[in-house]
Amino acid sequence: MNRRMPAEWEPHARSWMAWPSTGYTLGATEEEADEARRTWAAVANAIVAREPLTMLVSPEARGAADAHLDPRIEILEVPLDDAWFRDVGPTFVVEDGALAGVDWVFNGWGAQDWAVWDKDALAARAALASAGVPRISSPLVNEGGGLHTDGRGTFLVTETVQLDPGRNPGWTRAQVEEELARTVGARTVIWLPRGLTRDSERFGTRGHVDIVACFTPGGQVLVHDQRDPAHPDHAVSAEVRAVLDSATDADGRPLDVVALQAPATLRDDDGWVDWSYVNHYVLDGAVIACAFDDPHDAEALEVLEAAYPGREIVPVDARPIFDRGGGIHCITQQQPAV
Repeated sequence: MNRRMPAEWEPHARSWMAWPSTGYTLGATEEEADEARRTWAAVANAIVAREPLTMLVSPEARGAADAHLDPRIEILEVPLDDAWFRDVGPTFVVEDGALAGVDWVFNGWGAQDWAVWDKDALAARAALASAGVPRISSPLVNEGGGLHTDGRGTFLVTETVQLDPGRNPGWTRAQVEEELARTVGARTVIWLPRGLTRDSERFGTRGHVDIVACFTPGGQVLVHDQRDPAHPDHAVSAEVRAVLDSATDADGRPLDVVALQAPATLRDDDGWVDWSYVNHYVLDGAVIACAFDDPHDAEALEVLEAAYPGREIVPVDARPIFDRGGGIHCITQQQPAV
């Protein structure tokens, strides 16, 4: 058995998403619901212009989905609670040259009191069955947004997610690493101390890594860099950077850490923002990037352009997604080509 999770920038067979159809993801008003649909559709339509895309849609939301989505998008009707496919869908791996999908246990980001997940807990299984991809069952409570890989066995995770008592009570680092080795081929696991402040509050994920740091094709690690000391993420950035600066990858090489400046905007109506340019999605020939109508957007897009040479950088206004608890990376998932 030789399992490996390919890096996000390796060739894709297709992308996957889930359509917002209920609850806080849609919002409290029809105007907010329309905003959510338009934003999810903007990401989906940008992807399907470049590679195939399958969208999971709750049956009752099929009409709204059809009205917003490019007809080239393949629709898979599946009951859903939410629309964060990165977290509820499978994590695809290659096993001895064939595709497989890891089905983590999903429990609403640590059994949070506001979350509902009985339908979402079955979404990965439904996607894998539809695609005819073998399922790898895991006892680890985990989400796709809780890990990131360079495709060569190095993984980034956060202590506040995989070691969260609401997810995996009693698990040790060694046990988590052993399970990541079994399921996704982890050879080296780099533990970041925590995630961003807003994401660690009541309606967050308790610290997903995919808004904090990510690998790139050239071997660099982009890290969220909050340079304003007024924002509590200034301290988080310093802690994360210190860990990354002292870490080595699975082949024993020091990491080449590149700062990706946080947006200039510090707060919204609900408090400190966790807007992050790290939360982009890499697909064949392009990068779907988070934009925020922010003074730092242009600089961030330049950093991404340098990090992904030869790929078109496609900005999408991600503020409506972050308002609901995530970003562009959180609503997408790659299926590698084999």
